[in-house]
Amino acid sequence: MKHLNTRILLSCLLILIPAVAGFAQKKTAKKSTLAAAPVSDRQFWLAEMDRMVRPVLASLANDSLLIVMPKVASIRSDNRESRIQVQYLEVVGRVLCGIAPWLQGEGGTPDEVALRNQYRQWTLKGLSNALDSTAKDYMRFNLGGQQLVDASFLAIAMVRAPWLWENLSKTDQTRFVNALKQTRRVKPSFSNWLLFPAMIEAFFCKYGYEWDPMRVDYALQQLEQWYVGDGMYTDGVHYAFDYYNSYVIHPYLAAIVDVIGRKTNAYNAMITNIRKRNERYAIIQERLINADGSFPATGRSLVYRGAAFHHLADMAWRKALPEPLKPAQVRGALTAVIRKTLESSSTYQNGWLTIGLYGSQPDIADVYNNQGSVYLATAIFLPLGLPASDPFWADAPVKWSAQRVWSGEDFPHDIKIN
Repeated sequence: MKHLNTRILLSCLLILIPAVAGFAQKKTAKKSTLAAAPVSDRQFWLAEMDRMVRPVLASLANDSLLIVMPKVASIRSDNRESRIQVQYLEVVGRVLCGIAPWLQGEGGTPDEVALRNQYRQWTLKGLSNALDSTAKDYMRFNLGGQQLVDASFLAIAMVRAPWLWENLSKTDQTRFVNALKQTRRVKPSFSNWLLFPAMIEAFFCKYGYEWDPMRVDYALQQLEQWYVGDGMYTDGVHYAFDYYNSYVIHPYLAAIVDVIGRKTNAYNAMITNIRKRNERYAIIQERLINADGSFPATGRSLVYRGAAFHHLADMAWRKALPEPLKPAQVRGALTAVIRKTLESSSTYQNGWLTIGLYGSQPDIADVYNNQGSVYLATAIFLPLGLPASDPFWADAPVKWSAQRVWSGEDFPHDIKIN
């Protein structure tokens, strides 16, 4: 009888095992189908922006950024203590420089609207903390040259997002203006730094404050002297094969002349030339993006990651792309850059961006880099300021140049400009 019961039990198990296995396969298949649900490029960009920016602005709004932000400086830092001291204004200026157009925007899916509203609240509260001398996250603007740089990033953020400026309290507006004025004491180096005070004066000009035309004129006239052809400028007296034409020069020139050109006709001829060069450099930038989203790792400040294409993203957001570049083509190229520069498992540590181009690569850093520096990477997210209905987001995917060339498609020749 005992042996009979054992045989019955075994028979039942033989019947049940395939059924259980089939049920498990169905559950697995269902999970696999859900995991494969398509995510739009815009959803992907929003998720990556949120992951990058959330620790910064949530902490600042909570008046705890100076407490929780890692104190990290380049392994070859020229002055670690001072670099750490200024990293907080660096991170705030650079983050807002990149996400300002999205904060300015309206509409989208309910999830995106809710996310934007949250970030607007964090930003207004966070800036209030940064400008309040009684707050833990109070940030001084008079600590030296680096403060000029990052005050200018805050200025360009306000120029890009009037909503942000208009929704600051009157008290915070006054504090912000006074903070920017403190940077007038800084003598900029004879390089792209001339554009930093010019950008601050453009902010004053835009919002009806007394501004210094000489600081703007000096920068514009000197950059004109540094133009070397084919859409590119030297960064100071000597040419460097790096991405500063994109990190700073082209986006700042575009923003400055957009403001100043509305106040005076004195720069009309120069503005025409600047816009022509903007278009040419956008074409060059798009061609630098490889089929896998990588790009030549050359020059200073590579730890800024996707900000190497600040200019291309800016041109797309401003709807100023030259005719050869289709908006969806640029979307595909920039999406590939975002994926490539953020895909490494060591890109983040405890939620914060690491110093590197592809993950944590501390030896790539320059002497001036710190934990805040790397957040210029948010500049690639500028096109999120375009609505989802814009061709940049709504048009079907289009191959970018490297995809076309290296798949053997016929391709138009490249044409330089003077």
